[in-house]
Amino acid sequence: MNKLDRLAFRAARSAARSRGARRALHPAGVIVTGRLVVPGRGTSWQVPWPGAPGSYPVTARWSLAAGLPRPVPDALGLALRVEDADGPGRCLELLLTSSGRGRWTRHLPFPRMSATRGPYTTLLPYEVGGDRGVVAAFPLPGTPRIPADPAAVGAALVLSPVEFVLCVGKAGAWLPWGRLVLQGAEPLRSGPDELAFDPYDNSLPGFRPVTCLRSLRVAAYAGSREGRLAAPPS
Repeated sequence: MNKLDRLAFRAARSAARSRGARRALHPAGVIVTGRLVVPGRGTSWQVPWPGAPGSYPVTARWSLAAGLPRPVPDALGLALRVEDADGPGRCLELLLTSSGRGRWTRHLPFPRMSATRGPYTTLLPYEVGGDRGVVAAFPLPGTPRIPADPAAVGAALVLSPVEFVLCVGKAGAWLPWGRLVLQGAEPLRSGPDELAFDPYDNSLPGFRPVTCLRSLRVAAYAGSREGRLAAPPS
């Protein structure tokens, strides 16, 4: 672990301890269910994902990135677990953050007051076959406005699903490859066994995140886990 990684570890550990066993990053969230449909037509990706057609169950966590008190705008996180993406028991996990859609702004987190206004992206590129591009989820045009609050998101999705078009941004253009439908809400899991996502360990051949900053992220999440274990419940 280098110096920068150690700093990230300590900062995340301290933040998790101060929050009473809640994670340092994305501390407030709601778990929702859904389905990802991949038509498998149009653009030739030349790799099984995202080129192969299929329909897959999804577990997602919609969250506030920093857990800032309302009404302060916060960036939003949308973590996706696509079950059986590469066969039984082999999932794909994506971590998306509210962002811009431009060539440069797609790499930056954007605070939002609405959970359904604007795209979510992986910020860092994915390797897709022989190319690179940011993975993004765009709410369908006309999607009702939902406040950027986990409880509001959960309540809204119980009443009506929300749909996204999943794309890969290559050479400035957005190339669609799937449709995501999220609906319903599950009870939040808390403690050391709460739902966690790892886009590096749970990637697929020919469809995986670039490795830059991986060690920094691993250190921050390790610090957050240690802080949650050490902190008394809030």
